[in-house]
Amino acid sequence: MQQMTTAQLRQSFLDYFAKQQHQVVPSSSLVPGNDATLLFTNAGMVQFKDVFLGGEKRPYTRATSSQRCVRAGGKHNDLENVGYTARHHTFFEMLGNFSFGDYFKQDAIKFAWQFLTEVVQLPKEKLMVTVYHTDDEAFDIWAKEVGVPEDRIIKIDTSDNFWSMGDTGPCGPCSEIFYDHGEHIWGGPPGSPEEDGDRFIEIWNLVFMQYNRHADGTMEPLPKQSVDTGMGLERIAAILQGVHSNYEIDLFQNLIKAAAAVTNAQDLEDKSLRVVADHIRSCAFLVADGVMPSNEGRGYVLRRIIRRAVRHGNKLGAEGAFFFKLVAALVQEMGEAYPELAKQQEIIEKVLRIEEEQFGKTLDRGLAILEENLADLKGDVIPGDVVFKLYDTYGFPADLTADVARERFMTIDERGFQECMEVQRKKAQQAGKFGADYNEQLKSEKTTDFKGYDATHYSGTVVELFSQGEAVNVLEDGQEGIVVLDRTPFYAESGGQVGDTGSLKVAGGEFVVTDTTKLGNAFAHHGKVVGRIGVNDKADAHIDAERRENIKKNHTATHLVHEALRQVVGEHVAQKGSLVMPDRLRFDFSHFEGVTKAQLREVEDLVNAEIRKNFALQTELMDIDEAKAKGAMALFGEKYDDEVRVVSIGDYSIELCGGTHVSRAGDIGLFKIVSEGGIAAGVRRIEAVTGEDAVNYVSEQEAQLSEIAALVKGDASNVLEKVAALIEKSKGLEKQVTQLNDKLASAAGASLIESAVDVNGVKLLVANVAGTESKALRGMVDDLKNKMGSGVIALGVANGDKVSLIAGVTKDLVGKVKAGELVNHMAAQVGGKGGGRPDMAQAGGSQPENLDAALQSVKAWVSEKTQ
Repeated sequence: MQQMTTAQLRQSFLDYFAKQQHQVVPSSSLVPGNDATLLFTNAGMVQFKDVFLGGEKRPYTRATSSQRCVRAGGKHNDLENVGYTARHHTFFEMLGNFSFGDYFKQDAIKFAWQFLTEVVQLPKEKLMVTVYHTDDEAFDIWAKEVGVPEDRIIKIDTSDNFWSMGDTGPCGPCSEIFYDHGEHIWGGPPGSPEEDGDRFIEIWNLVFMQYNRHADGTMEPLPKQSVDTGMGLERIAAILQGVHSNYEIDLFQNLIKAAAAVTNAQDLEDKSLRVVADHIRSCAFLVADGVMPSNEGRGYVLRRIIRRAVRHGNKLGAEGAFFFKLVAALVQEMGEAYPELAKQQEIIEKVLRIEEEQFGKTLDRGLAILEENLADLKGDVIPGDVVFKLYDTYGFPADLTADVARERFMTIDERGFQECMEVQRKKAQQAGKFGADYNEQLKSEKTTDFKGYDATHYSGTVVELFSQGEAVNVLEDGQEGIVVLDRTPFYAESGGQVGDTGSLKVAGGEFVVTDTTKLGNAFAHHGKVVGRIGVNDKADAHIDAERRENIKKNHTATHLVHEALRQVVGEHVAQKGSLVMPDRLRFDFSHFEGVTKAQLREVEDLVNAEIRKNFALQTELMDIDEAKAKGAMALFGEKYDDEVRVVSIGDYSIELCGGTHVSRAGDIGLFKIVSEGGIAAGVRRIEAVTGEDAVNYVSEQEAQLSEIAALVKGDASNVLEKVAALIEKSKGLEKQVTQLNDKLASAAGASLIESAVDVNGVKLLVANVAGTESKALRGMVDDLKNKMGSGVIALGVANGDKVSLIAGVTKDLVGKVKAGELVNHMAAQVGGKGGGRPDMAQAGGSQPENLDAALQSVKAWVSEKTQ
């Protein structure tokens, strides 16, 4: 066997397939581009999905890649096993070679065998293969052409050996290659009762996309049979380096040593070190690909992984934030293969550090939320859905909730919690599947030539019509449908820019276009016909030119905003989405804190300065690599063809963009930010207006300022001082009201003492303090305790449909009477729950009609406790 480092193995694989005329394709993002059916890129074929489906064409028919993958959510979610088994990971690299209607089973098998036995020189006798039980063709290739003994070719009849993209669509049999670690390790060959052992390890899966499966289960041969393969880099590296666990390969050993250094761990075999070493890879690459920690979706998965790493680091003895310090070690290991990792090192470290520091605060927040839920609960069991909400939304561990419950003489509904967890798992599994019926999606084989960069009207021919998802030859008067032209000036919604509206005039009538979208390579004009329109009709296409002009202003402004934000806020700013409409623009970008007013003003000033410079926009078509070399920014989540359109605004902004733009920057007129705020963890949003809409916005602001000035008897020059004076006066009045309320409560408390009674030698004061604000109760009890010297106090008040209760016990009596028990005794009668210290406890309830009865029951309860 060849002795190779992980980096050498990765390069050797790519070099081998490059020699076999495969295009080496860089790893795509962990966030699948334009694919809502997947949480993360979890296999090498994900970036080629549209190619396999026929919706996208590439200039090559053979490809190879080393694809970074994450399996920590959705269908593949074994997070709790990571670090404790030899081959579970949240992040891994998948080596793969692909054929798009080029070679099929024979060459795929030949390439795999040659690479394994000749390039990396695995002993042939150590390899075993499987084929799908009906795939005699693959069996014969392995046996007769490759020469694998028939007793080392196993036929498998389970779904594991038949791959499908979803319930429908491309599918086909698999052929897996296994490595035999030897008799000294327990386990049996695939298909045997002992197959779960570690002796035979799958290293490579060859998928032969042979059929198209329909919703009724029937399968027809694909017109272009294809190949998708995948081999785990870490698994094959372990074999070549003579180790049994992936965590023993060079890459992981270096990360484990780095993790030990930052956590002060001494035992390099500690499973927690494996967890930390694995998790730094997934977390760093997810952040590099634009994912930020949050409470939902991809950000939620990232947050869970970070927190799991931090918990294991703390178990190892880490003091303070440590996780972010491992990014440097990761860059050293993988930065050469993935330059984006090194480029974003600083920002990755900042995100991880902030999240780790906030983890402690999150626990505090979870405790506060738990207290609120306890106040409204009935009985002594915290429901499973409450425990799950604390865990799922606030990161509050269930075992910690159970500890708090025990302090309140309560338990948690463990079964209900697990049921909620199971529901979540099923949802996650659904999110990880391709749920669409690929045979039912509206498809068009036509290609539309877009003429709208230079024209607002153009003549074309109707080449396709659709009504209610079906292709038709004619659309009649009043009928809604879709029209596809061979040429059109209408822009189809893409890259955040909305589709054009307008009309298509034909001899038999007019088609009013309400939206334009893409249908593969065709442009779909959505709308309603007046008269009649048919296939092959000549159409005079007119877009709403004024609407388009406003869209162009807003689109060009987004480019200027992007660059201005990078200059003002930082180069880490990356576009996370946009919406370009005729009346406004929306720009989402990555950033970890609010943008200050001063920064927003600076962004505005920079954009307006570029508008005044009035540079002409330049557009060029060039090779994607040439565009990137020129410094053009590619937008997050977008897919680009090999030839791209580059839009430049002077020397200020250069981006890849297929949208429509103004001729000169000055055409925008004026740019004005309307709002800025957070929409997700690490993602901010700016909304703005341009041109006439910006002028109108400024005019409206001036009018409102004048109205405010009139209300405070001032003018534009002193309105700020006038409003500030009013606010200060209001604060003073509020303070006076609070002081008066405190005095009233104190006076009421003094009179209450007279109603105290003696119960077994203990002074007891029970009262319904109607009219008292709930927040004044604590101060009232403190005052009463001071005046009584020794005693027990129980107060309640109803405000609307809510009840507030409080119990106080002087320190000399807490051995006999505990405030927490007393307040819970009352709360149980008004539909609530509470808690607190032995000398002071509060509760809430939702049954004010039972308040007096609850208070009346206190005397008997105290009597029993003090006997």
